[in-house]
Amino acid sequence: MSGGTVTISDLGRVVTGKTPSTKNAAFFDGEYQFVTPSDLNWKTYYCHTTERTVTDDARKSHLNQFIPSNAVMVTCIGNTIGKCGLSSSDCLTNQQINSIIPSEGIDPKFVYYLLVHNADSIRGVGLGGGSATPILNKTSFSKIKLCVPPQHQWGSIAKKLSAYDDLIENNRRRIQLLEQAARLLYKEWFVYLRFPGHEYTLIIDGVPEGWKKKTAFEVMDILSGGTPKTTNPSYWDGDIPFFTPKDATDLAYAHDTEKSITEAGLKNCNSNFYPKDTVFITARGTVGKINLAQRPMAMNQSCYALVAHPPLNQQFLYFALVDGVEQFRSRAVGAVFDAIIRDTFKLIPFVVPDEKLITAFMENVSPMLAQTDNLSAQVRSLRKARDLLLPKLMNGEVAV
Repeated sequence: MSGGTVTISDLGRVVTGKTPSTKNAAFFDGEYQFVTPSDLNWKTYYCHTTERTVTDDARKSHLNQFIPSNAVMVTCIGNTIGKCGLSSSDCLTNQQINSIIPSEGIDPKFVYYLLVHNADSIRGVGLGGGSATPILNKTSFSKIKLCVPPQHQWGSIAKKLSAYDDLIENNRRRIQLLEQAARLLYKEWFVYLRFPGHEYTLIIDGVPEGWKKKTAFEVMDILSGGTPKTTNPSYWDGDIPFFTPKDATDLAYAHDTEKSITEAGLKNCNSNFYPKDTVFITARGTVGKINLAQRPMAMNQSCYALVAHPPLNQQFLYFALVDGVEQFRSRAVGAVFDAIIRDTFKLIPFVVPDEKLITAFMENVSPMLAQTDNLSAQVRSLRKARDLLLPKLMNGEVAV
């Protein structure tokens, strides 16, 4: 193809996903990813993890909907229209995602970047349908026209842009390893009780001498958030990050938020301006995700902000809650963990160790957190550089 215009169907085969019957337990909790719009975000490169997985039984029943690795997934419903991601392995998506399996000779990464570059146009097609819930069906999606550079440049464009994303992925893996090391140290000391000097410490009523058995409710302040009126434009698109469950990450720190508010918006909602290292926990939607605020943020009513009581500090509280909520979730039944209310924290056990041991733990993990903070800053710089370069390459402003 020379430079000009192509339709999405010119780039490859379009596949719409499908949700297996939720009544059949044999379809779920298997080895294949089940990708939904919530598993993608506006900055996704490869989709590595999903909230749910499906089995080989589901694969056999949905062969026409399964996609291979390096397919380009695009969300096609509601406010999520235009989110893109590459599949990291063979997987199934739900019906709210259309995927492109690129034709032979077409670089999947180029297709990914092309769709990212045209996300606003794709959203415009979906939102222009006039329905209450915008839907971009397979036929309409396949017919979308996109401007492209000459085809002989596609591979080079993908290579230049993916160099940034490969570095971002590498930094993310390093962050995950650092955080995993810190979490394992927490478990070693405070769950398995193999802390320095444990051989000489008496165990009284199931905990080391000097430790206190409490609940999560007793060791922290539980603070609420709120949302300014969405009908007042003067409250929105300001300089204050506005954290919601959509912004929760699988890493310790949360920095980027989908929305932001103004000073006027902050004054006209029930949220404080929470400082760096405030612990956020999602209470509705995706329940129980825990993050540290990497910068000051406001927060909506679907989360709680948690502030530790001395001798605990925010970072220790984060690691303790990640472990405590994980254990509580594994024991919860029925609708107990469908949403978090203040009284839920009374059910989460919490052991407060000796203050000297907390200090020793923080001496070990603080350098790890500092390094994750630095790596996160590098990730943001790489994303910014990539996002500046993307339109210039697609529009021919930068030589390939």
